[in-house]
Amino acid sequence: MKVEHIPFAEIEAKWQARWAKEGLFKAPAIPRPGKKFYCLDMFPYPSADGLHVGHPEGYTATDILCRAKRRQGFDVLHPMGWDAFGLPAENFALKTGAHPRSVTEKNIANFKRQIQALGFSYDWDREINTTDPDYYRWTQWIFLQMFKKGLAYEATAPINWCPSCKTGLANEEVFNGACERCGSKVERRSLRQWVLKITAYADRLEKDLAGLDWPASTLAMQRHWIGRSEGAELRFGTEAGEELAVFTTRPDTVYGVTYMVLAPEHPLVARLTTPAQKAGVERYVAQSLAKSDLERTELQKEKTGVFTGGYALHPLTKKKIPVWVADYVLGGYGTGAIMAVPAHDERDWAFAKRYGLPVPAVVSPAQGQADPDAPFTEEGVAVNSPLIDGLPTPKAKEKIIRYAEENGLGRRAVQYKLRDWIFSRQRYWGEPIPILHCDKCGQVAVPESDLPVLLPDVADYKPTGTGESPLAAIANWVNTKCPQCGGPAKRETNTMPQWAGSCWYYLRYIDSKNPRQAFSPQYEKAWMPVDCYVGGAEHAVLHLLYARFWHKLLYDLGYVSTPEPFAKLRHQGMILSFSHRDAKGVYHGYDETDYDAQGEPVLAATGEKLVSQIEKMSKSKKNVVNPDAVLKKYGADAFRLYEMFMGPFEQSKPWDMRSIEGVSRFLRKVWTLVTGTEKPAAGEGLSALRHRTVKKVGDDIESFGFNTAISALMIYANEIQTQAQPALADLEALLSLLYPFAPHVSEELWERLGHKSCLAQEPWPRYDEAQLKESRVEYAVQVNGKVRATFDFGADAAQEQVAQAALALEKVQAATAGKAVVKTIVVPNRLVNIVVK
Repeated sequence: MKVEHIPFAEIEAKWQARWAKEGLFKAPAIPRPGKKFYCLDMFPYPSADGLHVGHPEGYTATDILCRAKRRQGFDVLHPMGWDAFGLPAENFALKTGAHPRSVTEKNIANFKRQIQALGFSYDWDREINTTDPDYYRWTQWIFLQMFKKGLAYEATAPINWCPSCKTGLANEEVFNGACERCGSKVERRSLRQWVLKITAYADRLEKDLAGLDWPASTLAMQRHWIGRSEGAELRFGTEAGEELAVFTTRPDTVYGVTYMVLAPEHPLVARLTTPAQKAGVERYVAQSLAKSDLERTELQKEKTGVFTGGYALHPLTKKKIPVWVADYVLGGYGTGAIMAVPAHDERDWAFAKRYGLPVPAVVSPAQGQADPDAPFTEEGVAVNSPLIDGLPTPKAKEKIIRYAEENGLGRRAVQYKLRDWIFSRQRYWGEPIPILHCDKCGQVAVPESDLPVLLPDVADYKPTGTGESPLAAIANWVNTKCPQCGGPAKRETNTMPQWAGSCWYYLRYIDSKNPRQAFSPQYEKAWMPVDCYVGGAEHAVLHLLYARFWHKLLYDLGYVSTPEPFAKLRHQGMILSFSHRDAKGVYHGYDETDYDAQGEPVLAATGEKLVSQIEKMSKSKKNVVNPDAVLKKYGADAFRLYEMFMGPFEQSKPWDMRSIEGVSRFLRKVWTLVTGTEKPAAGEGLSALRHRTVKKVGDDIESFGFNTAISALMIYANEIQTQAQPALADLEALLSLLYPFAPHVSEELWERLGHKSCLAQEPWPRYDEAQLKESRVEYAVQVNGKVRATFDFGADAAQEQVAQAALALEKVQAATAGKAVVKTIVVPNRLVNIVVK
């Protein structure tokens, strides 16, 4: 009996309703000791477009893991919620004329419908929404803890400004000089901003990465962004009597300094500039300050600068050193000034060559000669450096640092590339910052008893573009009383960035309905840290760094019990899609595309052959795949299986509508195996294969090898199909192992085998170590290193028996005819290597 169609719509509705009714996925308030498993998805931003097939990849993986873990005896916390504040909802609302709140509510309802249709085992009782006042009350509360500790401060500073979004951006939100959200070229503006002092935690943010089970690439990106550098701060004098401090990672090169460079915003620029150079320096500074940091450094190929006319004094030789201004030096990094050693630094070399400055070498290679046409930037031996001549670089560094400290010329120092976090947004749709401005008392925290500061309902929320939030125009909301002196005060009108709500959401899930606290300390201690966190690699810096920062603050204040929030992190690869273009280059969507007899894409209306290409999903390329359409045709279980079967979880891979047919056929095969077997056999069946499959699938789920786990299930199903009368033990094991991947079909077939309880409540199958060993294995036979034959033999056979069997093979005898066998080497269960002369 071959089944052409599984009634998946009825089955999905039936089992989703039963799971919900029986509350099978509700996590206990406190897990049993040693049995907790907190598994977290990066919660989605609910966009107007709804889910596309890339979103559920991570959700499917965590659902498989959680379904298996529950059956392995763990108390599983697996929640879901919505990261719903921010620019996208506001921009969409501005386009459509709707209010951001109504847009957000509609989008959440659609996302939730789509997610629930896939049967994910979330504990929906813990659902959160960052735009809910009951939630952002505690986001504001955490901000106030930062404010009280001096980690939240106000500053007027040059920031990244997006002219399209009409708001300030953090450095992390600028990509290649453009706004990460809309792609517009970023400008520089000086605005009043709230800033979070993330740099106070730079050292711990870098050091504590060491104990995390995270992808190596993500750890490297975090370390690069934090940018820890060890070296020295050296103090140069100036002719004007000022002190000029610089940070360097190579204090051993101090004798090679031929010029100094100040950032355009450095306070000494004006004081060191001579009257003759004043006009040129002021012009250059004005041009530089209009550029973003990225434009001044990575995007600027030619290094430019201007001489101030002033001179510094070398701390060791007392020689005069010209002081320049150049925009490749940033005021916010280090001291905002550098000592330039052109012979041993690429940027300094390029600058010196352009402006004809001296390039004396003070480090030479330990062996060989340096290239005279390029800077020597490696470690070597100090030369032309009286205090350290002949010393290797590490010893030379140490000696210069000690000398500087002993003689008041500098100190050992550590610097970080990480900058403080620009936290203000000049937009409407975000959490109000709970600060009041009083002429008498200054900045005053809103009393915690008055939280949340509610976002007011307004008719006009268009960004002003002036640097003021739309909230500034709502007089009856802005004007209030100071809680300290009772006098008039004004509310802060900037709002928090979208990242704020996602910095601590994993903690609210633990105690999502608590009206008195952000979360119960008892529940936090029981559930934290998150055991497994899954999401996109695009969050490697932004969200993950910010969340770690907030968590460390809460740890210092005693509100959380762990120094890090996420013990294990895994990233899913991007799901790409085939785009199809005709001879004119016009894109055609899947609904316009068919396939010819060879499986090649053609235009359905005309039969014209189309050119296909794997690309990122995009509306303009008409290659976005909506899960609703896939579910309607194939069902949730086929969708889930295909998402996991496409390739290794962490790698990018293309969605192919032709390939999902394969997993759909596999499900139909399983359906036929169970429903077509009237009376399963009572024996052991495929005992050895069953135990190996149980181990393989369990191990692969744990290691995120979902595609290979599904392959093992397919192999098992194929073997069961060859049996004249499949054993009940094999059918039950197949369904039990398939359940995390395809829960609806598995539950239905389990019931049809006569079981009353849900598979979700059944223990995970166990394997017997003694059954794992293959009874027979395949050997390859090499003669003088070339494979000549293969053969099957008993796995437990003695090496002498294996060797004799190999030598008796016809192909081996032909390869050894007329030659003497010098040696026969047997690699157990793998290889026989025969050496002949």
